[in-house]
Amino acid sequence: MALRPDEFYDHARAAADDERRLPLARMTGWDISPFEPDGLRVAPLRPPVLPEPPRHGEDPADCGACRDRDEGIWFNDGWRLSRITGVGVPLVLMLHPREHHDMADLPDELAAELGVLSTHIVRHVQALPHISRAHVYRIGDGGAHLHIWFFARPEGQTQLYGSWLPVWDDLLPEYPADVAEADAAIVADALVASLGGRRSAADESPHD
Repeated sequence: MALRPDEFYDHARAAADDERRLPLARMTGWDISPFEPDGLRVAPLRPPVLPEPPRHGEDPADCGACRDRDEGIWFNDGWRLSRITGVGVPLVLMLHPREHHDMADLPDELAAELGVLSTHIVRHVQALPHISRAHVYRIGDGGAHLHIWFFARPEGQTQLYGSWLPVWDDLLPEYPADVAEADAAIVADALVASLGGRRSAADESPHD
């Protein structure tokens, strides 16, 4: 059984200093870290908050992902794919179920589709020129509506390897929007060709 919230806090607090600051993460010493350890400090460890605050969209009536169910670059009956703007890496895509589901209550049929669809998205992102890898993330603490992130890592930028990529994305200047939009269209067209679906939610003649 997992530690209770107070037990977990006490366990972590025992490793902290008098200001409740834990040691720097080992990751800050990696050569792909965007930060130099000198001068970095860990924020003080805060005690647990119970009950946890609600995530955005816990009530489907207030869910932005549900309101935007017809917004995106690719659709089928169960899913929609959109491009995230204002990012620093070449391309960031987000996949949502069209209906209001989180990972734990995703129907088995959609769960099976998620695996195949994610594989096709990764395949098409990595086929873009000058893209080496497509990273896939599911977090879930911010929004109750399932959302899967796909980050394209630029070729040759080995400092952007691994788990620091979303942090680098936040530090980098905004990537040219016209280039990202064109690449997103290539991915969406490739999805239609390889898996079906359609480019517009309004299209009543899907290729599913």
